Amino acid sequence: MRKVVVYELVSLDGVAEDPDAFISEWDDSMQTNLAATIAAQDAVIMGRRSYEEWARFWPSSEIEPFATFINGVAKYVATAAPLDPEWANAKRVPGDLITFVRSLKEKSGGDIGVHASISVAQALIAADVADELKLVVAPRIVGRGRRLLDGLAAKALRPTRSETSPTGHLLINYRFIR
Repeated sequence: MRKVVVYELVSLDGVAEDPDAFISEWDDSMQTNLAATIAAQDAVIMGRRSYEEWARFWPSSEIEPFATFINGVAKYVATAAPLDPEWANAKRVPGDLITFVRSLKEKSGGDIGVHASISVAQALIAADVADELKLVVAPRIVGRGRRLLDGLAAKALRPTRSETSPTGHLLINYRFIR
């Protein structure tokens, strides 16, 4: 069975919204961590807002390895609205998000990633569909903004990896315990 891996950039106080506001340095450890995460993924689930922002930015980006990955990977967007602008390999999630992701997990393939889409990540975690949580925790307190884990019920997690990058970012991987 495939895994759903939520990969998020967060501040020390858990803010995931607008990571450019709190991640100002990107070092080799962070790059290696991202490359390993996306190398295992062959599908991405995202929300409408992330899709609209990313579809305008990533097709012309040269930020590697993520640009090549996100432009080529199968992207499933949780929205009822038409996908605008169009972006290669992007499709709307047909019907209910949770039902769709459960079905996708049953098909053969690599990991299914969730990047940046806070509401999608929260929905998949709440429904016990997410298998792993990979965080890059910035050494900054932001104080305001949407937090990744707000509103979720208590969940048990087991740490599977932790590292401090040279710039002080915590690279932490967890597996959800069911």
